[in-house]
Amino acid sequence: MLFTVLAKAEQTHIAVASNFVKPMKALIKKFEQENDHTIQVSFASSGKLYSQIRNGAPYHLFFSADQEKPNQLVTDNLASADKVFTYAYGKLVLWSNDPNLIQDNETLLTDNFYKIAIANPKLAPFGVAAQQTIESLELTSQLTPKIVRAENVAQAHQFISTGNAELGFIAMGQVFADNHLVTGSVWVVPSNLYEPIQQSGVLLTAAENNVAARAFMLFLQSNEAKHIIQGFGFKTE
Repeated sequence: MLFTVLAKAEQTHIAVASNFVKPMKALIKKFEQENDHTIQVSFASSGKLYSQIRNGAPYHLFFSADQEKPNQLVTDNLASADKVFTYAYGKLVLWSNDPNLIQDNETLLTDNFYKIAIANPKLAPFGVAAQQTIESLELTSQLTPKIVRAENVAQAHQFISTGNAELGFIAMGQVFADNHLVTGSVWVVPSNLYEPIQQSGVLLTAAENNVAARAFMLFLQSNEAKHIIQGFGFKTE
């Protein structure tokens, strides 16, 4: 009987957009507590992970910060359309490690900062949302000289945390837990200033028979998983 249980346990290797680090770690912890399966995870920008998959990286599941890249993998014949799913809707925030710096969007009009960090719009969906927000606020000419571009939203957070930039646009899930700001000061960007960040995942064709990957997909549909995701400032529907 012990052999049978062990034989059924599998490992899955998942690729996850860097804006979803904290909730994914919490989800994996909960999943592994309730299952014999184990999960190996790699975090990077959505664009970088997509390129790795195109080049043969052995991932089973891809959690992007947008819809475009999972859908493109379907076009690339690396996944099936019926294996694409939405796991979260991201929210953009302007964040500073200084608890007194950010009051609201008016902070962007002040001279209280020299550098503002954003993720690279060419690689990261949250970078696109940041760029759209700046354009919507008609602050492109004013802020462009101050912009520091990070490879992904995790690096943008790092720039702000270490003081290389006083503030920046990142994902709400990076600085919220249990629906509360963990540290610093924040302005939650109104959703009408940027296009919706519908974060989609996909089970890759090469991994359709991986039991652990399928079990994790099923777990993400549970109310328990959705509650965890929501606690980090994401919407699930």
